This record gives sequence, C-alpha cells and structure tokens, in this order.
Amino acid sequence: MANPAWTHRTAVVFIPPTEVWPPIQAIRREHDRQIQRWMPHVTLLYPFAPRDELPKHLPALEAACAALSPFEASLASFHVFQHRSDRSTLWLAPEPREAFTRLQAALQAAAPDYAHTSRFSGGFTPHLSVGQSGSAEQVSALRAQLSETWTPLVFQAAEVSLIAREGNRPFEVVRTLRLGPG
Repeated sequence: MANPAWTHRTAVVFIPPTEVWPPIQAIRREHDRQIQRWMPHVTLLYPFAPRDELPKHLPALEAACAALSPFEASLASFHVFQHRSDRSTLWLAPEPREAFTRLQAALQAAAPDYAHTSRFSGGFTPHLSVGQSGSAEQVSALRAQLSETWTPLVFQAAEVSLIAREGNRPFEVVRTLRLGPG
C-alpha cells in the first residue's frame, strides 16, 4: 500500500475565538516570527492531506467532531519547548489538557495517516505557540516577564478548522467543523 500524500500547506487546528486574540497577538507581534503565516491556533493534525484531497476526509472528521461535546477552555500558563541550547518556543497551555488530547485523538482516529503531532516521545502536547527565543535563560526570563501580567483567557471550544495556504500567503480557514451533534 502506498504512503498517503501529505503537505505542510494544510492542517486541522483549534482556533480560539477572535475575541480572545488581542493579548495573544500582542505577544506574538513581538516574539513570533510566524505571526504572518498562522492565526493563533492549537495544532491537532499537521502536516495534513493535500488541499484537493480534503473533501474525502470531511465525513470522518465531521463524525469525530460530532461525537465530542463543546467544552470550556482556558489559556492560563506559559510553557517552553527547549529545542536546542540556543533555540526554544514559548507557548500557552490550553486547558483542560485532557479535553484537547481527546479531541486530537478523535481526529487522528478519523484520519490515521496523519498522526505526525502524536509521534513525539511524550505524545501529543496541546500548545498555542506565542514566540521563539534563544537560550534557556532568555526564554525563562521572557516566560517570567509575561507570566507576571498575564490574565487567563477563558472561552468555549466549540469547533475545529481545516486551514490551508497557497504559495507564501498566510493560512486561511477552508472549513469549520462544529463539536457536538447538529
């Protein structure tokens, strides 16, 4: 059996409601070199199927979403992925972690060929990236600074989005999938 096609030009993501974006985007404008490419999001499946193959995945993804209920979520604390001694990513932890993990697992079960986000040694880690930094000391200082003034954001997680981009343009939502029946 041939390997499925995948691309870094599509993804299945959770996008927080736009009304909670301002404080996230304020941080990203200063610290995230990818702000022009991505909207604030939690990656669920990435890379994903080529854009012309998205329609064939919709029924399974829709069914997975319909089987899950919307839930109250928050972005309350900053964490760090230290990639190397001179490279790190600062991120907000979406809570409850279990709800985001359950959501990602349901979507992955619906599209099992796109399990890249859960192949890390610790499995899937829900996160919303807000910036990149250098050394552990630099990112630790940035994390402490941002944590001092951060007000947790609370919102309803009620949908996921299929996003895609063409050329060097930013990602855009091509389909929204509601959680819960109906």
